Amino acid sequence: MSSKTLRYLILLVVIGLLAAWGWWATRPAPVAVAVAEVSRGKVEKTVANTRAGTVEACRRARLSPSLGGQVLRLPVREGDRVKKGDLLLELWNKDVSAQVVLATREAGAAQSTARAACLKAAQAQREARRLRSLIKQKLVSEEDAERAETEAEASAADCDASEASAAVSLARVDVARATLEKTRLYAPFSGVVAEVNGELNEYVTPSPPGIATLPVVDLIENDCFYVAAPIDEVDVAGVTVGLPARITLDAFADEHFEGRVRRVADYVLDLEKQARTVEVEVAYDDPAIYQRLLAGYSADIEVILDVRSDTLRIPTEAILEGDKVFVLRPDEGVVERRTVRTGTANWDMTEIVTGLDEGELVVTTPDKEGLADGARARVVEADE
Repeated sequence: MSSKTLRYLILLVVIGLLAAWGWWATRPAPVAVAVAEVSRGKVEKTVANTRAGTVEACRRARLSPSLGGQVLRLPVREGDRVKKGDLLLELWNKDVSAQVVLATREAGAAQSTARAACLKAAQAQREARRLRSLIKQKLVSEEDAERAETEAEASAADCDASEASAAVSLARVDVARATLEKTRLYAPFSGVVAEVNGELNEYVTPSPPGIATLPVVDLIENDCFYVAAPIDEVDVAGVTVGLPARITLDAFADEHFEGRVRRVADYVLDLEKQARTVEVEVAYDDPAIYQRLLAGYSADIEVILDVRSDTLRIPTEAILEGDKVFVLRPDEGVVERRTVRTGTANWDMTEIVTGLDEGELVVTTPDKEGLADGARARVVEADE
C-alpha cells in the first residue's frame, strides 16, 4: 500500500469518527418519562358528580308557628338535642285558652240540654204507647192517642236537634283546641336544633303566601344522613336505584365510605351557565358514620356501574386519543407507539382487551415534549 493511499484511509477514518462524534453530540436527549407496569386487577366503570354534592339530613324541618304572636316560651337553644314531641316554642295564648274553656263549658251545657230533651222524648213515647193500649178498653179516645203520638214524635225530634247542637258544641271545642295548638311548636322528630330565630317577648309573624322568611326553629335529624350530588345528563342514563357507590368528603380527605343509590331525580336540572344535571342521592351503608357527619358537608360520589375482576389494566392517563399508548422497551431505551383495544374504564384504570401483555411498561406521561415512536427515553418519577 502506497503512502498516499494510507493517508486517504486515515483521512476517511478521521472523517467517520468526527461524523459519529457529531451525531452523538447533537442527537436529542432522552425524554424523561414516568412508566407503569401492565398488570392484572380490578377495573370499575363509574360515573361521578360534576359539581360538589352535599351531605343532607334525612329529615329537616324549618318550623314557624302558623299564627302571629308574642313569644311566651322558648325552651330550646341552638345545639340542643330534642325528642319527638318536645315543646320548642309557645306564643302568648291566654285569649285562646279562655276560648277553649268557654267552648268546653258551652258543650257541657248543650249536652245537658240534649239529655233533658231526650228524657222528655222517652217519657212522651211511653205515654203515647200507654194511651194507645187504653183505646182497646175504650178508656180514651182515638184523638187523645193520636195527639200523644204526635207529641212523642215532636219530643223525639227535639232530642235529635239537641244532640246535634251538642255535637256542634263539641266541634267548637275541637276548633278552639286546634287554634290553641297553633300557638305551640312541637318537635316532629328527634334531632338537634340547628338555628333559633327569635327571643322571648318578640313578636313573630307567619310567612305571607309566596314569601319565604326565616324559620323560628330549624330542626335537623342527626341520626340519618345521605349525599345529594348532581351528575351530568350524559352520564346518568346508567344510574339506577340500588347501585353501589363510593362517597368522599373534604372533611375526611383520606377516607372512602361505601353507599348505595337511593334515588335518581325524575327531572333534569337546568341552571343558567351550567351543564344540565340530574340529582342523585346516595345513602351510607354503615350508619356508624352518622356520628361524625354534619349536614352541609361537601361530598363527592362515584357510582359503580360495572366491575371487571382480574383483568389486564393500565392507568387511564397513559391512553392517548384513538386508543394509542407509548410502550417503553427498557433493553433498548426507546418507546414504541402502539394501538390497543380498551374495555371498562374509569378515571384511574382502563381495561386492556388487546394490544399489551402483562409486565410491559407503558408511559404515563404521554404528553411529554419530544415523545414519539422510536424516541429515546429515560424513566423518572411521575412528579419530576
